[in-house]
Amino acid sequence: EVQLVESGGGSVQAGGSLRLSCAASGLNGDDYAIGWFRRAPGKEREGLLCISSSGGTTSYADSVKGRFTISSDNAKSTVNLQMTGLKSEDAADYYCASAPTFMGTVDMESYDYWGQGTQVTVSS
Repeated sequence: EVQLVESGGGSVQAGGSLRLSCAASGLNGDDYAIGWFRRAPGKEREGLLCISSSGGTTSYADSVKGRFTISSDNAKSTVNLQMTGLKSEDAADYYCASAPTFMGTVDMESYDYWGQGTQVTVSS
């Protein structure tokens, strides 16, 4: 059974940094993907970044380019989301999800397992 558990959310001041982690278990295959998504209050869920289990290839959404980075620690089966230069519009619930094949996209329809989410608030 695939399980994804996010952690690291909290409150941060604008301009600050935060690192989220996604602990994954039960994933198989040579090239699965882990993606990070978020949903701000009153908005649609937005895909941010994704990483491949095989080669660490990543993809970025324009809204977080230059500020958010994704990395993986395969030994710990963890994917991290490092967020810097946080803005008020980054406040949201953040989710990680897995897809059986890395397609280099953050198309939500490609991801079949989801974590419960972790909340990030940004104060000005």
